[in-house]
Order: sequence, then C-alpha cells, then structure tokens
Amino acid sequence: MGGVFDVDWMSLLTRDVLRERAADLVAEACAWSVGMSDQAHHLRSAGRIVATGLTVGERAAHGLPLSGDEDGRLDLGDARPGSFQDALNSVDRHGTVAADRFDTDVLHPFVHATCLAAAEKARRTRPDAWAELADDVGEDESDLDDVVRAGGWEAPLRIDAEHLVLAALGDVPLIEVEAEGLPLSLVRAAEAVARTAARPPDAGPAQDDLAGSLFLARAAVDATGAPLPLGPETAERLVGELLSHGLDPDEVIGVLPHLPVTSATADEVVAILRASGIG
Repeated sequence: MGGVFDVDWMSLLTRDVLRERAADLVAEACAWSVGMSDQAHHLRSAGRIVATGLTVGERAAHGLPLSGDEDGRLDLGDARPGSFQDALNSVDRHGTVAADRFDTDVLHPFVHATCLAAAEKARRTRPDAWAELADDVGEDESDLDDVVRAGGWEAPLRIDAEHLVLAALGDVPLIEVEAEGLPLSLVRAAEAVARTAARPPDAGPAQDDLAGSLFLARAAVDATGAPLPLGPETAERLVGELLSHGLDPDEVIGVLPHLPVTSATADEVVAILRASGIG
C-alpha cells in the first residue's frame, strides 16, 4: 500500500485542501492587484519597452488592451480588455510580465502553505499512511516542509490554483478586483510593517494608521516612474508625489524605512522637507 498509492492519496488531499481555501486564494489575489491601475502602462514594441502615456487604469477605462502581442503568456491570451487576466498578461517598465510577479508574490507561497496544511491534516488523521509516505520520499515524517518538497505536490497544485483564480477573476474588470482587495491589502500592509518594525504591544492603532500611509506612499513611489530602489536624484520628485498623495511630512518620515529607496535617498528626502520648513 506504499509508494505511488500514498503519493496519489496525498495529491488528492492537497487538492481538497486547496478547494477548501479557494476563497482565501481569491481574496489574496484581489489584495495583490491593488494599485495596478495607478501604474504607468507599458508595452513592448519592436523589442523595446515603451510607455504608452496612460496609466493602466486609464487604458482599461478606454477599452484598450493592457497586454501586447510581443509579451505575455499564451495561456493568458485572448483576455477581455481591461480585465484582471489582461492585467496579469501586461508588462511593467522593466519588461516583467505581471503574472510572473503574481506567481512569486501570491501563487507559489499560497500553494506551499496549502501543501503544509494538507500535510498536517494527513499526519493528524492518517498517521500510519503519513509515516509510510514520508519513508517513501526519504524524509523524516516530523519535518512537514521536507516531506512536502520531496513529494512534488506543489507544481501540479499551482496549475489548479491558477485555474481557480482565473475562473473567479479572469473576466472581472481590474478596477473591480482592486476595489474588492483594498481592505485586505491594508491588512497585509499592516502585517508587513509589524514584521519589520519593533513596536510596543499596545501599538495596534498606530500600525493601522501606518498601513494606510504606506499604501499611499507606495502609490507615490510608483507614480515617480523611476527604477527601484529610488536613487537620490529622484528625491525631489518623490517628495512631490508623497505630498500630492496626501501624506503629511511626519507620515513621510514614518514610512521612509519601508519604501524601496536607498539610504541616501531617504536622507535627501528628509533634508528637502526640513529645508522647506515642512519637516
């Protein structure tokens, strides 16, 4: 009863757990999409990445496709213009397909976590079968991570996960997907701040405030259109974008450590604010 039988049994279990978590996956996809429509739109033309002069959201509002013929994935082709699937197949100013970033940021970690949840369930509900499976793949049954990696369940499950996301969101207009994801995106921003900043135990409201500021600040960084991390030469432009996005000087200084800027850029931003008498 070992070998292939156990691997197939576990493969079925990972699919069952993925279906149970489908709503969470869709929610994470919506949260990830927030801010896409505010970014400058780019296409590859004759092998070069060029800006079209519109934001992704403006182009979608005009019914124009977000992805081009020279980039993207075949499985994402023929998308409805302005839809989430169309946005996934678009490229940024570096020529990176959005779907590749989505895989790295959302799909792969979610599938890995799903496999771990399935492994924990298997160990709890079928301990003998789990022990035999772990032995088959040559790993210690107590190390779920190693067994999951050796079992090879993640790669096929990623395909199932992608199909779930596209079935739920593929034809939905990007702006609607973003609106649905905004609350969770603020929660994720707060969690990121909590992981990177040491705060007193009772600082929950301050984290919520910083989450909102961080969301606006990241939009301001995107609005500069400059390569990341932002260098000192972009400091003046960055200050203008941060202030125009509704941040006050204290908020700017608070979010700087969490933005993709060099230390020299952060110092220059602070100097500009102080020289202007607003920091």
